Amino acid sequence: MSALTPAALTPYDPFEGMRFGPATCFLSGQPVGPADTVPVFAHWLQARYGLADRPIQLLDHSTVRFCDLRLPASPAVRQRLDELEAAVEAAAAGGPAALRALGDDTLFLWMGKMFYGIFITELLNEFEPLIKPRYPLAENAALLRKFQAFFQLLQGLRVPTEYADFVPASVFVLEVDPADDVVPFEYDDDLNTLVFSIKLDGAVLVACLVDVGLIGQAMRQVYADAQRPLHPVQVAEFKARVYYAAHLLHAVPDIYPRHPRPGDTRLVLDALIDDVDATVFNPWENSAYAQALAEMWHRWGIAPAEISRDPAHPLSLLYTAEGRPRALSRWPPV
Repeated sequence: MSALTPAALTPYDPFEGMRFGPATCFLSGQPVGPADTVPVFAHWLQARYGLADRPIQLLDHSTVRFCDLRLPASPAVRQRLDELEAAVEAAAAGGPAALRALGDDTLFLWMGKMFYGIFITELLNEFEPLIKPRYPLAENAALLRKFQAFFQLLQGLRVPTEYADFVPASVFVLEVDPADDVVPFEYDDDLNTLVFSIKLDGAVLVACLVDVGLIGQAMRQVYADAQRPLHPVQVAEFKARVYYAAHLLHAVPDIYPRHPRPGDTRLVLDALIDDVDATVFNPWENSAYAQALAEMWHRWGIAPAEISRDPAHPLSLLYTAEGRPRALSRWPPV
């Protein structure tokens, strides 16, 4: 790999002057023309799952089609994104094991690009909304700080990047049991906690995009127990645990790029969280977790009262009452 210039290995910062818009490459800041764009959801995704004309509802209740979500990108950035999409498309055809084999860093970049596109669409839309969002993103200083850290980690889409002694995100790849799986594609996100999830046939990918692996560490046993075909209702429970953990996480990492030296071929990033101790996560509250679980289980009609029948132990379909991984062939059981 040839050396890159120090300028090429210097992270781009669009937050100085809030330089977000169609005339500037979203990763490099280079001027681009109207035709210099990439789809937020890749063409292969749109074609495989018939997404192009499907609507996405924004926070102000307006809608946009999948095919209209695009990002301005320079030719060099487009080439790197094309290579990334080709790798993920090939792996997706091989199922969950092939996607895991890509590595968490690659999956973080792939999912991060889609999350970025949705987040920026929402952010820019707030300037001329149909209905003012209840919690405007642009007025949330803590959220914008998280987004800045995430954007620095996302520079790996532009240049080869090394995350020194940390992982940029907690990435989970689950396998769905095909017996009761009727939804080939879906995605959801939580813009406030930077969590993104996408389903590709029998694989479900969930990522906390700026937690530097903290949630992955906290959930390592649950994730290990989930390395088996899961009923979709069990996948929903796993996601509820991830989404709620992201809500409890209040530590935001500071990302520091190392000064590039002549001959360097990669951008090296360091991460630091001040005062890493037991306060990284706010206390777990079963009532709040049960609410998150009820939202994820809405499709199956599992009532909040059933979830919280024992307030100290919310209902679990991933585990038995004795705490062992639960085999579940169908839901509701016959």
